[in-house]
Amino acid sequence: MSDEHGGFEGVRENLDGNPMWQLLGYATAYWPRLSAGVAASILTRLARLVPPIIVGAAIDRVIRGSADPGLLTTLGLLPAGTITGQAARLALLERLVAIAALAYLVRSVSRFVSRYLLQSTAQKVQRDLRNDSYDHIQRLSMDFFADHQTGGMMSILNSDINRLEAFLNTEFRQFIRVVATVGGIAAVLAYYSPKLALIALAPVPVIGVASWYFLSWIEPRYKSIRETVSRLNTRLENNLSGAAVIKAFDRYDYEHDRVAAQSQTYHDEKVGALRIRRGFFSALRLVTGVVFVVALYVAGRGIIAGTSALTAGTVAVFFLYLRRLYSPMRRVGKSANKYQLAKSSAERVFGLLAQEPTVTDPEDPYVPESVDGAVEFDGVTFAYDEEPVVRDVDLDIDAGDTVGLAGPTGAGKSTLLKLVPRFHDPDEGVVRVDGRDVREYGLQALRDHVGVVEQQPYLFSGTVAENIAYGDREVLNGEEAGDEAARERVREAARAAEAHEFIGGLPEGYDTQIGERGIKLSGGQRQRVAIARALLNDPEIIVFDEATSDVDTETEERIQESLDRLVEDRTAFVIAHRLSTIRDADRIVVMDDGEVVERGTHDELLAERGDYADLWHAQADEGALSADD
Repeated sequence: MSDEHGGFEGVRENLDGNPMWQLLGYATAYWPRLSAGVAASILTRLARLVPPIIVGAAIDRVIRGSADPGLLTTLGLLPAGTITGQAARLALLERLVAIAALAYLVRSVSRFVSRYLLQSTAQKVQRDLRNDSYDHIQRLSMDFFADHQTGGMMSILNSDINRLEAFLNTEFRQFIRVVATVGGIAAVLAYYSPKLALIALAPVPVIGVASWYFLSWIEPRYKSIRETVSRLNTRLENNLSGAAVIKAFDRYDYEHDRVAAQSQTYHDEKVGALRIRRGFFSALRLVTGVVFVVALYVAGRGIIAGTSALTAGTVAVFFLYLRRLYSPMRRVGKSANKYQLAKSSAERVFGLLAQEPTVTDPEDPYVPESVDGAVEFDGVTFAYDEEPVVRDVDLDIDAGDTVGLAGPTGAGKSTLLKLVPRFHDPDEGVVRVDGRDVREYGLQALRDHVGVVEQQPYLFSGTVAENIAYGDREVLNGEEAGDEAARERVREAARAAEAHEFIGGLPEGYDTQIGERGIKLSGGQRQRVAIARALLNDPEIIVFDEATSDVDTETEERIQESLDRLVEDRTAFVIAHRLSTIRDADRIVVMDDGEVVERGTHDELLAERGDYADLWHAQADEGALSADD
């Protein structure tokens, strides 16, 4: 289910468990580079801990000449005992410089390796998620597209998946940073002073608990924000696509108010979340600041009173680490915020991936090489929502027959014929092709034998030839490869659809770019390209859904003459507003309110003086029929 604005809230119901585990599953597909990146990232963080230790050693051993061993001496990197003499101190300093240089070299190399491996892994996950999500959307049934808007789908494919990539790219490294830095500093501080280490680490559980509650509070708000973004994207996409209508009716102010209202809702939700988020982070800074002050007081008092074993160098190390410790700890709150944003996006992405199509292949699909084209509707009823659009339709069409469908707008003609290629399945009754239930066919096998030309055909941005070639896989591949045989088949289909002549008059002929949705072509030209595309696949069953409604009468007659030849050995369904298009059909079916109210030949229906006769005479009075009719 979806909300009326295409917000995809309902896809969350498809989830089973935390979607972030599914995101991790995509990442672990690249576990070798991921493991190497994690190891390099940990090494980077540990290398960053070395310089403060060197500063402490330089203060105590080189400057003060102390015999206090220190961590580097314990590890065997510096000699024990008191350092006396200028030469000995200089030699010790040179050793410290060498250790520092090595630490910076390791840090630089490991930082490059970790960032490259982890960021490239995030890019691969982004690519895989977008490919899988797009492919899954394409394979969902048509009822999904009827219930969800394009803006919402684009929001998932772009902003949501980009947010997940950003989370893997940034916050995963921050998680490693927190674990490695806090763990390493805790170990070093515990070595120097367990008491001060406990004081310094006291905020860690506090920050952890506070972040947990923060996540619980912010989660529903981020869900709401994501839905608001989706609705805003949908509104913007609709308005940009409908720019011509807005201009024609001068509805700039009306649409501005609608966009402004949704923008204000988004603004209010974001500001509300921002207020609490900023307050949370400020509280974390206050907690870490208090601990810093307490640690400074305890360490200083111990040194003044002579009860502390800390040296000047140790105190310097301690407070250098303390400063580094609280930066990743404060980052925990930001990471918690980013995690919740990413989780909200992951719910939509993986909820979409868990959406099951309602029209699927059977377990043992029937895949014929060809069909005769006999079609039967047996007690067929279908509804998009609750009210049936098609009601108890019974029709039996022989192979090779041409059937015209007439009736008022909304009578159910187009919907009925969408059941033949299984764009939808009937709620009641059976649709059969060659006596076999269409639900027994393999989906693609069935659709390979059914061609459809819609009243408002969709053309892709590209050339005329590419759009016609789209009707046949082999021709499309040949067209892309520059195969002349494929190009000739495209021309033949165009000639059959009476499109070859106007295509030849285009600036670059068949290689003319037609723009988004074929905007550079007229309505009639788009219809003829769509007819050529459908004919190219040589289907045994073909559906023309008012496919010549946008062409002039002369062109329609020429197309009709070609179609009469082309459908001679095919089963053809022709939905027509202009009844002259179907007067020569083998049978004419008249529908009203989803039901078949009349059927017969043109002459039989005129003789009955029913709905068809009324429509025919009305068009004759309006001059919609040619003189020959």
